[in-house]
Parts: sequence; C-alpha cells; structure tokens
Amino acid sequence: MRLFLSVLFITSLGLAELSAQGLFSKERVRNNRNYLEQKRWTYGFYLGFNRMDFKIDRFEEADAVLVNTNFGFNVGLLGNVKLHEFIDLRLEPGVIFSNREIDFTQFGEDDLSRFRETRSAYVYVPLVLKLSTRRLNNFKPFVTGGIAFGHNLSSNEDNPDDNSANQFRLNTTNYFYEVGFGIDFYLEYFKFTPTIKGVFAINNELIPDNNPNSPWTGNIDRMASRGIFINFMFQ
Repeated sequence: MRLFLSVLFITSLGLAELSAQGLFSKERVRNNRNYLEQKRWTYGFYLGFNRMDFKIDRFEEADAVLVNTNFGFNVGLLGNVKLHEFIDLRLEPGVIFSNREIDFTQFGEDDLSRFRETRSAYVYVPLVLKLSTRRLNNFKPFVTGGIAFGHNLSSNEDNPDDNSANQFRLNTTNYFYEVGFGIDFYLEYFKFTPTIKGVFAINNELIPDNNPNSPWTGNIDRMASRGIFINFMFQ
C-alpha cells in the first residue's frame, strides 16, 4: 500500500510539473471533441493483468507464512455516467484470474504439507468514482476510488475437507476497496485509457481448518487479498 501511494504521489507531481512547464498547454486539434465529452452515458471494455498476494495477520510470532505470487489476467466491461464535467461514476464488472502459492515454512522440506496453491477466479464488480482534471488537448489525467464485490468461483468454501486432506479453503463472498489513477487518451476514433489501481480486501477470506489447532490455519488471525491491477480501457 505504501509503495502504491508513493507511485501515485510521484505521478501526480510529475503531471503537475509537466503542465506547469507548458507541455500540455499548447493548443492542438482535439479528437472526439463532441462525442465522448458531451455524452452522459458511455460504454466500453477493458483488458489487463494483475499481481495479487495475501496480507496475513497471525496471533503469535512463529515460522513465517509466505506468499509466492504470479501474474494474473483481468477482462471486463465498463459503463460510465457523467455526473459533472470533472466527475464520473463507473461500473466495471469483470473477471479476475489469479494464482498464489502459500508457503508454510514450518514444514521444512515436506513439500506436500508446506505448499498450498490457490487458483482464484473472481467475478469482480466495482463501483468507482472518477475525479478528472480539465482536458489538456487530447489528454485527461484522473484519480479513482471505489468499493467492490468479489465472488470467488474457486474458493473451495463448501468443501468438507481441509488442509489435512491438502485442501485450502477461502470465502466465496468478499468485499474490496480500491484506489487508482490513469490518463484518458482521446484518439481519432475512440478513447484509450491505461489505469493503475491498488485493490484491497476488507473482510477475512480464510476458512479455518476443522481442527482449531491446525498447523496451517491455527495461528492465522486474518488473511486478505491485495494486489496491483493494470488495465487498458477502450471506449
């Protein structure tokens, strides 16, 4: 979270400095001057990738529980309603695929007990508020913030087996908040928008093992997803 906020702050300062130096101030031909600027409702889609892990809180200090992450994939739709010249409300339903491996280091060289792979497919539905600057020729920087519902199709929540049978379980229903930033690029025939956002689970996603003293989940108080998403939107 600190790294993400640092990147957001540095990017904002950079855009402000470029604007102050006049890089965007020279008037140029504006693409899509009327169509995208004046329509109240606009639609689109997005593609992107993510890097997700878990924030793990433990009851007591003990052997580390590590998370090995891999890149995942995002795809979804976009519905945008303009509330004000600088304010938009967006619904961005999509699907998020991620793959994380949990490393219970206390088991040493016993790979069968030590590693648990969590392949997740979230139906992810965020409601996002977008705050934009004034359009600078064919560019418009913005920041976003919102809340989201995530339904994990691969949660394993209803499985009666637990880690003693090599089954790691997570909650199916989850809630998130997100913050991000991006730039709208007004091209000749459409608007292209790269965005970067941080996504953080609000609830505890872990389903504890049946044994309260389980060596896998007995010392875990809370486990919540978090990640960086990079999306490319087309409107």
